[in-house]
Amino acid sequence: MRTIVIDPITRLEGHGKISIFLNDAGNVEKALFQVPELRGFEAFTLGRPAVDMPQITSRICGVCPTTHHMASTKALDDLYGVEPTPAAKAIRELVNSAFICEDHTLHFYILAGADFVVGPDAPAALRNILGVISKVGAENGAYVIEMRKKIRKIIEMCAGKPVHPVFGLPGGVSKRVTEEMRKEFQQISKEAVEFAKFTLKIFHDAVLGNKDYVSLITGDVYYHETNHMGMIDANGKVNLYDGNVRVVDPTGQEVVTYAPRDYHKIIGEHVEDWTYIKFPFLREKGWQGFVDGKDSGVYRVAPLARLNVSTGMATPRAQAEYEKMYATLGGQVSNHTLANHWARLIELMYCAERMVELSDAPELTFDETRNMNFQTPAEGVGIVEAPRGTLIHHYQTDEKGMMTGCNLIVATVSNAAIICMGIEKAAKKLIRDGNVDDGLLNMVEMTFRSYDPCLSCATHALGQTPLKVEFVEPSGEIRHIVTRR
Repeated sequence: MRTIVIDPITRLEGHGKISIFLNDAGNVEKALFQVPELRGFEAFTLGRPAVDMPQITSRICGVCPTTHHMASTKALDDLYGVEPTPAAKAIRELVNSAFICEDHTLHFYILAGADFVVGPDAPAALRNILGVISKVGAENGAYVIEMRKKIRKIIEMCAGKPVHPVFGLPGGVSKRVTEEMRKEFQQISKEAVEFAKFTLKIFHDAVLGNKDYVSLITGDVYYHETNHMGMIDANGKVNLYDGNVRVVDPTGQEVVTYAPRDYHKIIGEHVEDWTYIKFPFLREKGWQGFVDGKDSGVYRVAPLARLNVSTGMATPRAQAEYEKMYATLGGQVSNHTLANHWARLIELMYCAERMVELSDAPELTFDETRNMNFQTPAEGVGIVEAPRGTLIHHYQTDEKGMMTGCNLIVATVSNAAIICMGIEKAAKKLIRDGNVDDGLLNMVEMTFRSYDPCLSCATHALGQTPLKVEFVEPSGEIRHIVTRR
């Protein structure tokens, strides 16, 4: 037996590895995705004041601090039983939209775009942002960098910092928006819409204009029939800041729509002893293992899942692109993993359009930015849509607001099972008769890259996950096992 190890895996946040085991015929017997790093945020937040959680949890990750800050702030709203003011809601959603806009930009141009703009089998030295710039041109590369900088300025002006924001408070935010700030936000937001149009054109030209890429997206290598989960507004449209959470099965039939407070009735969390990542599943269907199909309890989140559970987009340009995508993919629900990249750019447009709407909203500059009518704390749940999917923060406290319990279900955790399944399927489909090269291994990696995983966010609390280390002979025989319980 031959073993191929990709360690570290590339173009994502965090540390992971893939082990691929080939039999004597050179075909894949097994492929494993493992996350060896451990972050203990759920454990060391205990005993701390709950009001510190928005600052603490934003340190989980330097790529997605804003959505952790936002989910944490919303959990505090629920914990203290307080409704944020209209101005606070508008400011928060503006910041959240700006963050997702710039984060989707980062993923397309820096992490995943190289697989399409440069090519999945291009030399490794070119599969990066420099390779993308060489294709789109230095002037366009500078445009991308400048637009991310401008969009991040909205976050900095509202939230205090472009990374690790400090503005979220239970019942509101710490700073109001002035009319002078509004004017700058309006200009940046209009430019963001033009930038989204520019990015979608690149995708249409470089990806949809290439028959091989379209075949790759719509083929069976990156295809799994799973449940899908995402947040919707009262009209069933995609909403990235507030609303209820909807789950549909692989055919688009609704499984459940639930309020954030009820997430624990819907989602269970399975633990394996060979990784620090949890594997959430739908309680109604149960944990059936790493299998797909209508009866499986596996669900996935991320941009495609959000679009799958919705009736459409709430802004016109994003809606038009939404209709194009589903017309191309052949139905209202898609189970094609690589379609996440298209869905992500549709959300880029939606966020830019939503930034325009929020920049124009009268309540954005209202004076009252905080509601202080607090109730005695006990338990609170906050859910927002992170760039990578549904993000859940659940806090429990004593009557003084000191943390006694904490559970975080981040998007990458919800996608962990399907990432494992996808990597193994891609490896089995792509690697045949012992023929392996760097391009094929990159195409295996493309499975996880489509979900934009953040592994620093995803690992479970210290002390709650057992660990098993297996020493495997080249023949595949397990020589020795070391277990910590």
